[in-house]
Amino acid sequence: QVTFGSVFLGKVPVHEEVHRCAGQIYGYKGCIREFQVNHKELFIIDEALEGRNVENCNVPICDYHPCHNGGTCTSDEENWYCECPKLYTGKLCQFATCDENPCGNGATCFPKSRRDVVCLCPYGRSGILCSDAINITQPSFSGTDVFGYTSFLAYSTIPNITFYYEFRLKFQLANHHSALQDNLIFFTGQKGQGLNGDDFLELGLRNGRVVYSYNLGSGTATIISKPLDLTLNIHVIHLGRNLQKGWLKVDDQKNKTVTSPGRLVGLNVFSQFYLGGYHEYTPELLPKGSRFKNGFQGCIFDVQVRTSLNQGFKSPGTPEGHPNSGRNVGQCKDSPCSLIKCRNGGKCRETGSTV
Repeated sequence: QVTFGSVFLGKVPVHEEVHRCAGQIYGYKGCIREFQVNHKELFIIDEALEGRNVENCNVPICDYHPCHNGGTCTSDEENWYCECPKLYTGKLCQFATCDENPCGNGATCFPKSRRDVVCLCPYGRSGILCSDAINITQPSFSGTDVFGYTSFLAYSTIPNITFYYEFRLKFQLANHHSALQDNLIFFTGQKGQGLNGDDFLELGLRNGRVVYSYNLGSGTATIISKPLDLTLNIHVIHLGRNLQKGWLKVDDQKNKTVTSPGRLVGLNVFSQFYLGGYHEYTPELLPKGSRFKNGFQGCIFDVQVRTSLNQGFKSPGTPEGHPNSGRNVGQCKDSPCSLIKCRNGGKCRETGSTV
């Protein structure tokens, strides 16, 4: 039988003896995010017996070289962006520039072919060139379009969410098999960027089940519901968290609970509250453990939140119920093709971005 001593991560202390066969020992410089021994995950900070000169890891996003097509990544303490060379555009310089941008009202133009473009419409606009104003009372989300962008709404950061919150919402799925596979319902996180912080709160669908996850900084807690009853037209979700303990109730299913790992009890999130999708192009910029591949497909409505048992539920946003921005969001039960009449025998087809 072999008995091992302490396991040292990063460097061996000077007062510890090292076997001569180990050779020269140098201290590690860099970040260690996960540590497993015999398939058991150890919490690097919470389970450590002692340590010295250890700081929080904060890897600059530009070190991951996210920009495409020769774009130059520039970052500061709060944000980052790609400086795109001529003829390229997009968050990551991944698209060729539209030579003549016909899209209106702040819409984003992407080339579909040498002759055709697609306009990604901002919140409150619809149509081929985003020229039509629409009144949205129950938002409809189209998921992830052919260009890799999700439809979404962004609300102001929800205040006082650190130690307690409750959410209530309803949703109606689109008539697509893909609407149940791997779809984000809502997200808010620490700076909204996975490479700069761990804390996040999210809700989504995966393999026909509702998935609710949160990370307080010392590991992710997740609750997965039973399969959704697809005979129901509208689904109802009630979820919450008090310190480390979270709970989830879906439709008429039994309430399920979970306790987050580690010792941390506060949720520190600073990003906007994203509904239906996310503003970034690539999901790899979301925190690990929260990366749904697609945006939501269907309608989400009656979203309400409270951050204390002594207060009533309110809609997110400042003023209440008003989003800051959005992309490719329509009115529930109104498809884009129902709003447009094609001429000269043309047939309207939905692409997920516009028509």
